[in-house]
Amino acid sequence: MKIGSMALAALAALSVGCGSQPAKKQYFVAFSQCNNAEPYRAAQNALMTKLFAAYPDLKLVIADAQQDNSKQVAQVETFIRQKPDLLIVAPNERAALTAVMGQAMGAGIPTICLERDILQPNYTSYIRSDNFAIGRKAGEFIADYLNKKYGSPKGRVVQLRGLLGVEGEINRDAGAKAVFAKYPGIQIVAEPVADWIQAKAKDRMTEVLRSQPKIDVVYGHNDPMAIGAYLAAKELDRDKEMIFVGVDGLGGPAGGIKKVMDGVLAATFVYPLCVDKAVEVGNRILREPGFKPEKQYAIDSTMVTPANAASLYQ
Repeated sequence: MKIGSMALAALAALSVGCGSQPAKKQYFVAFSQCNNAEPYRAAQNALMTKLFAAYPDLKLVIADAQQDNSKQVAQVETFIRQKPDLLIVAPNERAALTAVMGQAMGAGIPTICLERDILQPNYTSYIRSDNFAIGRKAGEFIADYLNKKYGSPKGRVVQLRGLLGVEGEINRDAGAKAVFAKYPGIQIVAEPVADWIQAKAKDRMTEVLRSQPKIDVVYGHNDPMAIGAYLAAKELDRDKEMIFVGVDGLGGPAGGIKKVMDGVLAATFVYPLCVDKAVEVGNRILREPGFKPEKQYAIDSTMVTPANAASLYQ
């Protein structure tokens, strides 16, 4: 029996249709991290990797800028040429990353600014915590401690600052100083810059201890710097003279919450990783046509003291 040409064409089409399925979309997400060496950044990377791993149709690539502006700009430029479906950037410094993130937006790449800001809103969405509010809470905790110690808010404070010019450093400083300004008896006797790094903080604090005969409080802009200051004071047998206050409140045996439980830190303030929200918003951008995220999302912080540290520890 002969089969007509139209029937042959129909069979061929059916055969092709049965033998092949439309290729599923594979998503490429690029994350430019400012510095993997910081514990906070390592925790961000780990959580983002874990959360995106739940999606087998998605590939995540993380680039480490190693706290180098030019390296991070070059890495983002490389990502732009690779045309990811989503770009996430944790900027090393606000001014340096502004233009290249604008280039990503100009190339039509949805871009999430994670936790540190830039000078212009060159992003689809900015996910952050309120560093000024965290600094203010730290200042209030310190003022309350000094009031209990001396009967009025007065005393000598050392502030260990993060990388200058970064939004977190600017506002953790400004928030605390807004509180201290109400109390003339509170003196900031030293403000060394330790760039968020524990080893640098230990060195800077050793210098401060040799020049300052009396210190009541050390306020580190992150937990590693506060811990570095504690280690310096302990080496000189002065750790009992002062308290140490940090920011980050990471979990795990090396994190700030455990250091509060161990009596190293008097308090820390949870600085949310912001990754959960970034993954949620990023997935909606990828998978929901027409979804328009908020331009900015703010994640709340929690104060950690010996009274609640055990309940928050993970």
